[in-house]
Amino acid sequence: MIVSVSWKNIWRNKTRSMVVILAVALGLFGTVFMIALMNGLIDQKVDASISNELSNIQIHTPGFLEDKSIQHMMDNAGLLVEKVKKTEGVKAVCRRTKSMGMVSTASSGSGVMVNGIIPQEEKMVTDIHKHTVDGSYFEQNFKVTPSIFIGKKLAEKLNAGVGSKIVMTIQSTSGDITYGLYRVVGIYKTDNAMYDEANVFVENTSLVDLIAVDPDKSSEIAILLENNDLTDKVTSNLKDSFPKLSVLSWKESDPAVFAMISLMDQFSWFMVAIIMIALVFVIVNAMLMAILERTREIGMLMAIGMNKRRVFLMIMMETIFLSITGAIAGILLTVITVALTYQQGINFAAFAEGFESIGYSALVFPTVKTTFYISIGVIVIITAAIASVWPARKALKLQPAAAVREDA
Repeated sequence: MIVSVSWKNIWRNKTRSMVVILAVALGLFGTVFMIALMNGLIDQKVDASISNELSNIQIHTPGFLEDKSIQHMMDNAGLLVEKVKKTEGVKAVCRRTKSMGMVSTASSGSGVMVNGIIPQEEKMVTDIHKHTVDGSYFEQNFKVTPSIFIGKKLAEKLNAGVGSKIVMTIQSTSGDITYGLYRVVGIYKTDNAMYDEANVFVENTSLVDLIAVDPDKSSEIAILLENNDLTDKVTSNLKDSFPKLSVLSWKESDPAVFAMISLMDQFSWFMVAIIMIALVFVIVNAMLMAILERTREIGMLMAIGMNKRRVFLMIMMETIFLSITGAIAGILLTVITVALTYQQGINFAAFAEGFESIGYSALVFPTVKTTFYISIGVIVIITAAIASVWPARKALKLQPAAAVREDA
């Protein structure tokens, strides 16, 4: 009975109830959709880091992490790769020879990380080949000059295009400075301009010849997993299998991205807390007004025998019904909006250069986990219950005799 009466009471003043419901709905919609945008931004950054830059897991010698020199390379890399492939959860593996170097043209020069790769293996692990915007990904072979695959940002800096000659300066295993002439076979562009400017790719055979290194040695082994959720488990297994090597997940290789995920999670709940506090004031104000308008009615109910517990429960249920109705409307609006925008994404083209300069895509696909919606629903109910205490206590303080004469 209390539930039925409470539900009917909130519609006695439709205007006030609709204002409260609208405030709750729009407040939740704005907050949750903003969180969805941030989630989409972070998810894309993680996906891009794994698919284009880091892969799920990387293996190096411990010394390589300090100076990324060719002096720190793994022996018998081919054998290591075969062992890694047999690990449960591993989808694909590739190896790389990496060293800092300098590339230059007649126009300019720049320090870069030189990645010596086996193109077909690299395609199985990363998506860098899918970002080709000019030329090709090592499909075209020049007769004499070896090929180099560079980022668009670097190409602009060097004033180089497909077919341009680039001189690479790099240190050999003997410590001597050596030079190599390369021809641009293709240009790629990812959503991370810093990465594009700092990384070039050459075929591993040409690089090991240039720096005089054993072809069976590698600086890095990159591992793609069947599912990103397996990262921690497979990383732990590989650390046990290769105790003398450095096995790092993408979370450890790029702690800034992982820290950003944690920061965004905390910021999301902070935003929810702020909007809930604001909604408490809206709900309390509306319910206090309702109590003042219904002073005589509440007094009569108490006079004919409704005990204080029932009065308290009635006011609480009215508050909860108002909040839940607004929350359902807000969440439904958010679900529909997120679903629609996720299909095509939201393109912040006007800020694309700024986004890419810090490694983020300007095309954002909002996303929210179902568990988050459930959590929001629970929080709304708790908030409504807390907000109902003051108005309910206000109602309990009414004296039945005085309240009945209020409008007389």
